Amino acid sequence: MYAIIESGSKQYRVSEGDVLRVEKLDANVGDAVDFKVVMISDQGEIKTGAEVSSAAVRATVQAQDKFKKIVVFKYKAKKNERKKQGHRQPFTQVLIEKITL
Repeated sequence: MYAIIESGSKQYRVSEGDVLRVEKLDANVGDAVDFKVVMISDQGEIKTGAEVSSAAVRATVQAQDKFKKIVVFKYKAKKNERKKQGHRQPFTQVLIEKITL
């Protein structure tokens, strides 16, 4: 059984026991969070729309952290214009515990 959930304008395919990194959620480590379910596949049978309106995916927050730093470097040729900038995107790591219909 797997489900497609929505978090932070992105969709993820999850099963029970998966560890997932989603965009930063306003929750503390150890808190339980619920995700909006878009689709569920149970033994080859696919359910969407009104069929999954009562479905829920429960997860536990494992960590609040930041991804590895990326370097953003902008320049204009022949103008001696350079700008070096770093960015670390925050994320929340969750453990998918239960998928219910």
